[in-house]
Amino acid sequence: MCIMHGNILVVAGSTRINRRSPAIADWVSSLGASVSDVDFQTVDLRDLQLGLDDEPDIPAAGRDYRGPATRRWSELVQGAGAIVFVSPQYNWGYPAALKNAIDHLYREWRSKPVLIVTYGGHGGGKCGAQLREVLGGLDVILTDAMPALRLARARIVANDGAIDPDIDFADQREEVLGGLRELVAKMSELRAG
Repeated sequence: MCIMHGNILVVAGSTRINRRSPAIADWVSSLGASVSDVDFQTVDLRDLQLGLDDEPDIPAAGRDYRGPATRRWSELVQGAGAIVFVSPQYNWGYPAALKNAIDHLYREWRSKPVLIVTYGGHGGGKCGAQLREVLGGLDVILTDAMPALRLARARIVANDGAIDPDIDFADQREEVLGGLRELVAKMSELRAG
């Protein structure tokens, strides 16, 4: 499932059972397709089944990955022209599965344009700030935009994973579109420069 260089990888950053990240990531991908002819591909971290720290060597030492899941993840990220992380805010931070996925790789992140889209009862700003700090240390090219989507209290209390992003985030659609436009522009600048 390797993608061609220049596509944008949209990462659903939660692996919980009743999660909303795949539906939100698919929505972000569809919005991306409306602002650019670049292909957007959603990747679900649950499907990758990355083990916890299951590589014997540190990622910064090279790309000699032993596990098939890590090799597949590396190919996806390396082949992408840009990345969108879609992450819930859990306890004022981001999910362990997303941190694990980021930490499985190192060189693959360098100079990748990245947009962070968070969601939660408060929008996920604290989660986004933590991701910015970590990803900045990996030398990605962060967008200025960082949409923080607010989940209605009823959605959180229901804890059933149900969501209709077109309805639930209708008032923030333009913010996400702006972030996607900025991401595509950064990717285009990188290719041209």
